[in-house]
Amino acid sequence: MSILGNFVWSIADQLRGVYRPHQYGGVILPFTILRRLDCLLEPSRSEVRVLAEKFDGGALDVQVKRKTGMTFYNTSQYDFARLLEDPEGLRANLIDYISHFSGNIDVFERFGFETEINKLDEKNRLYLIVAKFAEVDLHPDTVPNAAMGDLYEHLIYKFAEASNEEAGEHYTPRDAIRLMVDLLFAEENESLLEPGTIRTIYDPTAGTGGMLSVAEERLLERNPRARLRLYGQEINDQSYAICKSDMIGKGQDVGNIRLGDTLADDKFSDKTFDFCMSNPPYGVDWKASEFAVKEERKKGGSNGRFGPGLPPVSDGQMLFLTHLADKMRPAHEGGGRAGIVLNGSPLFNGAAESGPSEIRRWLLENDQVDAIIALPTDIFFNTGISTYIWILDNAKAAERSGKVQLIDASDMWSRRRKSLGSKRREIDATARERIVKIYDAFAETENSKILKNSDFGYWTITVERPLRLNFSASRAADLDCKEQAKAFGKVTTPAPYLTVLAGMGEQIYRSQDEFIKAVREEFAGVGLRLTPAQYRHLATALGEPDESAEIVTDAKGNPEPDTSKRDTENVPFTYGGNTLGDTDRHEIVKAYFEAEVAPHVPDAWVDMQKTKVGYEIPFARLFYTYAPPRPLAEIDRDLEAQIAKIMGLLREVEA
Repeated sequence: MSILGNFVWSIADQLRGVYRPHQYGGVILPFTILRRLDCLLEPSRSEVRVLAEKFDGGALDVQVKRKTGMTFYNTSQYDFARLLEDPEGLRANLIDYISHFSGNIDVFERFGFETEINKLDEKNRLYLIVAKFAEVDLHPDTVPNAAMGDLYEHLIYKFAEASNEEAGEHYTPRDAIRLMVDLLFAEENESLLEPGTIRTIYDPTAGTGGMLSVAEERLLERNPRARLRLYGQEINDQSYAICKSDMIGKGQDVGNIRLGDTLADDKFSDKTFDFCMSNPPYGVDWKASEFAVKEERKKGGSNGRFGPGLPPVSDGQMLFLTHLADKMRPAHEGGGRAGIVLNGSPLFNGAAESGPSEIRRWLLENDQVDAIIALPTDIFFNTGISTYIWILDNAKAAERSGKVQLIDASDMWSRRRKSLGSKRREIDATARERIVKIYDAFAETENSKILKNSDFGYWTITVERPLRLNFSASRAADLDCKEQAKAFGKVTTPAPYLTVLAGMGEQIYRSQDEFIKAVREEFAGVGLRLTPAQYRHLATALGEPDESAEIVTDAKGNPEPDTSKRDTENVPFTYGGNTLGDTDRHEIVKAYFEAEVAPHVPDAWVDMQKTKVGYEIPFARLFYTYAPPRPLAEIDRDLEAQIAKIMGLLREVEA
């Protein structure tokens, strides 16, 4: 593949001077697609031309498929060989050729290919390029579908490299895809081996179609008589064109590959699938889709694909998570499974009852999360960060019901001989088999944890401390208009009240009740009065924090909370060995407070009305193993050895 890829890419030598290196892909990629289609059409070309003389439109589509089995065709009189026979008319003939593809081939317009043809012709490069591509045999007998997919991705990588772009934005490493596919198929292994098995698989971020292609390859390796119908949506024009071209070569229905923004416009809104998989972008905002997403959520309520919650606009990867959950075939129809690659933030980002937490809550309380696998770092082309495969299942096997398996596969990798961008490691066949075996075993081991769905829940409780203030009427002179309005409520003319307060002197009161009593007497003496609520507002406005003062209370005599001392604590559902989840909330929170909070702040209390429910998946903490520090004597010996070495070097310099 590297030889073929380098040969195809070497054709770009003919573009030097006319194009800059970062522009080569706009020519090489569509010509590669065209040559592949040209080779695919060769066996049926004559028969299609005869049919085209008798039929057109939809009738021709039907006849071509019936007679040749092909889902696309070209009715032009040209192919690469005939194009080269007329150098003078090459530009017009080539445009004629690409314009006579069947209606489902819209890939060339996505590249603006006609513009490039005109430019190549103007610069006397068109014949050279067509002649070079005519030398490349891209028929499936020579370059199988799997190898063709690799070729597309190799060219994209080279193009991205020349453009200083991120190749990983366009495709996912095959080793990561194979692992995800094997995990997806693991629970249906027996049914997938049945003769005539037909399944559907969907990728909402299809890219160049690598995930779909690998899924089909893996299924056919297990069962050559199986059939996997591939569906995908892609927002990038060029990636869409390549994906669609790749699906053509596989004999797939190219109408199942669609162009568009999955979040804003689900092109398969009426379909669900047996399997779903995705590698969405990380840390990419969804502002362009924001209006459509929020409108859909408003109309669909909690039942729509975004019903569980919305993540921050700065990162849309969790929207694809809920989208996949919505696209799985319903449980009553046999259920579906989904796999998605995410970075670490969806495990824990967001406080209780935030959008991300509510998404986790919905997935876990509805028993949708089957397993989460921590992947090795440095396995993707454009990032070295930690990544995770989430496996969703809405019809779990009985032994997995109500549970989630966490697998730490971060150390299961082999080193590549040559790095590709950030990709320095890969999940080889041995590592993949080991991970799938751990998943199949569904047992507690060093690398596997089995937890109940409710084990990930927690309560965020609000711990209050009493408000303690001292009071002085002299502070009224410092109140601005806004503070006066708040202190006196509906009193339209506070001036008389302020005059009385100014005459009370600078005495400090450490009791709210005593201060209000003194103020009330002064006001009554001049015929002024306030409501009990207004007196409390006034007292608060004229108060200052004082730990030696009495506690400020409300109208019912309850302590007022000091907002400056307000704190929150996260209480796990599992605290104290609780196994009932959110059911026994009051007793568990009370036990936590008495054991963990009250001994340190005896005057504190919990405002249960402010309690929130949250969910997080503390993956790293669950697999953390304490490593004691080295003994001090050992560290001292190392330091002394280093100091001696440095002193020796200094003596050499001085000599």
